[in-house]
Order: sequence, then C-alpha cells, then structure tokens
Amino acid sequence: MDEKLIAALRRIGEVRLDEPLSRHTTFGIGGPADAFVTVDSARRLRRLVALCHRHDTPLFILGAGSNILVGELGIRGVTAENRARQVQGPKASSNGRSVFRIESGMPLAKLARDLSAKGFSGLEWAGGIPGTIGGAVVYNAGAYECSLADVLKRVGMVDARGRGHILSAADLGLGYRESAFTRRLFAGQVILWAEIGLFPGDPDDLVRQMREFDRSRSESQPRGRSAGSIFKNTREYPAWWLIDQVGLRGYRIGDAEISEKHPNFILNVGKARASDVKALMELAQERVLAEFAVKLQPEVALVGEGF
Repeated sequence: MDEKLIAALRRIGEVRLDEPLSRHTTFGIGGPADAFVTVDSARRLRRLVALCHRHDTPLFILGAGSNILVGELGIRGVTAENRARQVQGPKASSNGRSVFRIESGMPLAKLARDLSAKGFSGLEWAGGIPGTIGGAVVYNAGAYECSLADVLKRVGMVDARGRGHILSAADLGLGYRESAFTRRLFAGQVILWAEIGLFPGDPDDLVRQMREFDRSRSESQPRGRSAGSIFKNTREYPAWWLIDQVGLRGYRIGDAEISEKHPNFILNVGKARASDVKALMELAQERVLAEFAVKLQPEVALVGEGF
C-alpha cells in the first residue's frame, strides 16, 4: 500500500497493516485487511472517506463485526473500524418525542439499554442486537415486531468526495431487513450519524421489558460465535422452520455448524472457514428451494475475497 496513504491514515486513527479480520467479527472468521484503521469520531470518518477517494483506494466500514462473513483472503484497501459514538440530546420535538443524534459507530444494544434505563421508550427491543446504529440503519434492524424504522427520523451521510448531506427516514426505502443501502442505491455513501425520536416511558417498566427480551433470546438463540440470523424470514414461514424441515438442524461442514438450538444460526465451533459457512448457506438454500420452492434470502453480507 502507498506509503503516503499510510502516513495520512495514521493522522486519522490507529493503523494496523495485514490485520486479521477474524479478530474483529462475531463469527471469528476472516482474512487480513490490507490496512485497518480505527476511527473515533464522525468528523474523522468523513476525512477518511475523502482521503480514500483521493487515493483511489477501496474503503470498507466495519461496525461491530456482526451480520457479515469475511472471506479467507480478507478485504483489499482500507477497512475502518467505526468507533464514532457521540450521543447528542435529548431535544424535544413537536410530537412529544425526545430526539437524539447518535454517531454511527455507537453499539445499538448499549444505546438501547442506556436510553431505556433513563426512561426513553422505543428501543427496548434492541438490547440484545449486536451491531452499531449505522449498521442498524443499513439493515433496518429489528426484533419482536419492531424495527429501527419505527423511531428513525434522519441520517447524516457523506459521499465519496467527503461532501455531507442529510436524508429523512422516508428517503431510505426501509423494509424488512433492507434499505436503499442494501439495494446499492447509495453506493459510496457512508452514514455519519442517525437521529431517532423516542417517547417518555417508565424506566423500571422498560428495564423489566428488556429483561424479558433477554430471557426470550437466551431460551431460543444459541451461544457461541455466529453472525446472528443467517437468512431472512419468508412471508409464509420462519427461516429456521424451513431449514429444520429439510433435515439440516445440527448439520456440519468442517467446523461450521447449523445450530441444534436455532437452525437459522450457523456457528463457528472451532476453526471454521468462510467457505464452510458459505457451503452450509448454499446447501440450505438448495434444499429449501427443492422442497418448498422458496428461495431463502441471506441476511448476512458476504464481503471480501476467498470464499
């Protein structure tokens, strides 16, 4: 990698060369990033976007490392660990909501727990979801029949040249685990911050509700290294049920295993390779398509090289 670019990256944040991404993903899988830089503010993230554009270098934004599978050959160019976590607010709005502006690297679960404990209602469903607020915007994260779309108001973005702009939630095409970002309508755009509007609530009731959600997750979801749900639910059936019906509960390829507890989770039970996980995903898709004429759609993004 160009020495001038590396020097410029070090003025933005900590830089590591050939950093194994297995250290930074919830799957514990992934080859090296050519350059891995940690960014601690939206302002520095914006500078990084413009810098990579000037040097004609690919940039991948890594949040909490969940919901992705990184190939064994890693990611070319610059991978940025987004630790921009400033929270501004609350600011009162005309409809009785309290508005917060959160930088995109804030962990969603921490945000949900902190604000619920302070009596702000609307994110209590998110206390167990790994990932950042930026990632939650991209995938319209949700659980228990709620989603970020219920509370999202606006996002601040930056284009490849470092020019900022603001879009309302209505402009983002938010749907079930998708948005204009997942449909690649905003290619090259990076989320800097998101604004959400929350209602007043009783802190004790909200914390109690979160504990119930925690209990439910613990009972239904497996522990271990995974990327969360692998496939989106279909309109007719939950993905886990379809995978179970075609006999894949507990099925293994290498050290990748379809969970015995919840078949819509794939676990890294040792030294699983990205190709093992991908093979399990393709097997599930093939069997479900043959049996039910349903094409399972991945919820996990495959990024990098070496599958």
